[in-house]
Amino acid sequence: MKLRAPTILLALFLALSGARPGACAELIGRLKYGGGGDWYANPTSLPNLLAFVREHSALDLPEREVTVEPASPELRDFAFVHVTGHGRISFTPEERRNLREWMLGGGFLHVDDNYGLDEHFRREVALIFPGRELIELPFTHPIYHCLFDFPRGLPKIHEHHGGPPHGYGIVHEGRVVLFYSFNTDLGDGWESAEVHNDPEETRLQALRMGANLLVYALSR
Repeated sequence: MKLRAPTILLALFLALSGARPGACAELIGRLKYGGGGDWYANPTSLPNLLAFVREHSALDLPEREVTVEPASPELRDFAFVHVTGHGRISFTPEERRNLREWMLGGGFLHVDDNYGLDEHFRREVALIFPGRELIELPFTHPIYHCLFDFPRGLPKIHEHHGGPPHGYGIVHEGRVVLFYSFNTDLGDGWESAEVHNDPEETRLQALRMGANLLVYALSR
C-alpha cells in the first residue's frame, strides 16, 4: 500500500474527471437519521479524516463535517455524506426519495457499519433502490487505488463478525453512488489515537482508505 504522488497524480486525476483541486466548494456531511441508532458515533473521526486528506492531497477541504438530515433540501449541496452507528436506522418515504435523488444526481453516501447497523441498513437500502442489490466491488475498482493502493480491498480495523471486511456498492451509470464498508469499522480507525488505542499502522490504513473514498466522491 503506497501513496501515489498526491500533488501531481491526484491533480491530473481530478482534472481528467472534471474536478478542480484546491476548489472544493461542496460540503462534507454526517447523516442524522431516525430509528434510534447513534448516528453521532465516532465524533473525532471525520475531522481527523478531513485533516489527513488536506495533508496528503490537493483538495481544499473543510475542518469539520456538517450534520444534515435525509429529507433536507440542503442535501443537494453535499458531495460526500457519511453514515455510521451501532443500532437501528430507518427512513421515511420522503427521506428515501430525497436520498435516492441526491445520489443519482451526483452525491456519494458512505455507510460504515459500526457493528449493529447491518440488518437495518440492508433493509433500508433495498427500499431506497428497489430492484438493485449491493454488489461487492472488485479489488481492482478505482475506489481502492485512486490515492492509496489497496490491492486486497478494505483494511481490517476492528474485529466484529469475524472473517474479512467487505466493500459493497450501488453503481449507477458506472459511478459508485453508495459505498458500504462492512466488518471493518473504518470510522473507529479515523478516531483520535487515544479513543481506541489502535496501532498507528492500523489507524493509517483506515485514514488512507477514507482518503480514497473522499477523493473518489469528489472526482466523479
